[in-house]
Amino acid sequence: MEAAAQLSAPEHYPQHKWLIALAVMLGTILEILDSSIVNVSLPHMQGSFSASVDEVTWVVTSYLVANGIMIPLTGWISARFGRKRYFMLSVSTFVLASAMCGAAQTLDQMVLFRLIQGFAGAAMAPSSQAIMMETFPPHEQQMAMATWSLGMMVAPVAGPTVGGWITDNWSWRWNFYINVPIGLLAIAMVYTFLHDPPYLKVQRGGKVDYLGIACLTVGLGLMQLVADRGQRADWFSTPWVNYATTACVIALLIFTWQELRFPDPVVDLRIFKYPMFTVTVVLTVMLSFAQYGASLLNPIFLQEFMGYTAWKAGLALAPRAFGTVFSLLLVGQLARYGFNTRRFIGPAFVITAVALWLMSHWNAQISMWHVTGPVILQGIGTGLVFPQLSAISLAAVRRERMGYASSLFNMMRNSGAAIGISLLTAMFISQQQIHQSRLTEHFSIFEAWRMSEQAPRMPGAPTFAIRRLQTGHKEGLAMVYGIIQSQAAVLAFNDLYRMLAGLLIAMIPFYFVLRRAPMSVGAEPGH
Repeated sequence: MEAAAQLSAPEHYPQHKWLIALAVMLGTILEILDSSIVNVSLPHMQGSFSASVDEVTWVVTSYLVANGIMIPLTGWISARFGRKRYFMLSVSTFVLASAMCGAAQTLDQMVLFRLIQGFAGAAMAPSSQAIMMETFPPHEQQMAMATWSLGMMVAPVAGPTVGGWITDNWSWRWNFYINVPIGLLAIAMVYTFLHDPPYLKVQRGGKVDYLGIACLTVGLGLMQLVADRGQRADWFSTPWVNYATTACVIALLIFTWQELRFPDPVVDLRIFKYPMFTVTVVLTVMLSFAQYGASLLNPIFLQEFMGYTAWKAGLALAPRAFGTVFSLLLVGQLARYGFNTRRFIGPAFVITAVALWLMSHWNAQISMWHVTGPVILQGIGTGLVFPQLSAISLAAVRRERMGYASSLFNMMRNSGAAIGISLLTAMFISQQQIHQSRLTEHFSIFEAWRMSEQAPRMPGAPTFAIRRLQTGHKEGLAMVYGIIQSQAAVLAFNDLYRMLAGLLIAMIPFYFVLRRAPMSVGAEPGH
């Protein structure tokens, strides 16, 4: 009776809602920033630990594996032990692990401390998302999600730039030490202002789903491992990749069966029965695939084929953050005044698709202005749609299941991004080989001889290489084939950008479904 009374009690929203928002966002931004800031420090760590390139990348892999395992468990742990208590424990452990990472003396120590960081940081994004939705009343929830997304989307863009500056001017160790004072501030603010809602306090107890936890750990851990290391191992030509993939599939199948039958599952897959939640998850996975895919392809293209340094490539891609900030502020302010910002979802997918389509026309002769235009458009498009999807997904479930829904939402987004990046990498290699084969088939000594007469009138034609080829030098042949390889790679990049644009265009019809989405939490409990 007491539990029912608490669940049916009138909703009360805290007075210090913006201080709560700042507190939980500080911790979450630290976690997301740390996942990207470390990448630019890897060469310096390699020197400090006398490690090979393959060995030092375990600093990133260990974090991703631990993070991927813990994210879906966040809702269950919060329900059993309290969201405030779990969030504070996560931030505290993350800060401690950051200090230990900065002080690490060997690669083994660094990998261990990064594992601890990944386990601790996993709770921050889904927990803060649920807290933001609980803290703000329904008419302000889209504004809250826009504010939350502002930190979540700008942090990965700023990470490499901030990390590069810190590494160059101080030391790679300060990329970890800097987390300590900010994290302590977040802990103090969470302790002071955050309180668990009444309905969360009545969910604790019940049997522990040990089989589900074990299968989830094995399945997601192996999936993240294969996604991150499979390319280096030449995918399924290596036995361990085959064994790991098989074990991953079996573990996830058992996990799904167990969660659908267990009364108190660690991951509530039954939430997928809410149509609006399922639609938003599908759209978020596809959008994350495109966003992270472009984030993977863009710097490689600029550095490998346009000769940009890492710093110059970062500067060329940084305007995406300005586009994102502009659109998030626009969404937040319009939502504050009661405008139905769900109308932006369809146009946002169109804008992002147009940006990717423009990227598919990049070549080695483009200027920086041709890079920044599509990049800004991409930032505007993703900034317009992500807050809507986050708000709609959590508004589709009952308040007492919101923590589970947030964990499931973030698990699917993370898994989709990891699989997508691995898939894009494999597709790039495949497309490059196809284009190289086609270009090579059409190349011959006679064609080269004919081209040499037209070379002065052909911008970028390999004149010197072909003339060396005519005189019988082997270097000329090697140079021409090098040019063919480069051209094949550029064509492969163009193919992938077009594919991502087409994928987003295919998602636009879902916009008409989301126009009917509920705007307050629990508005669709029976569907």
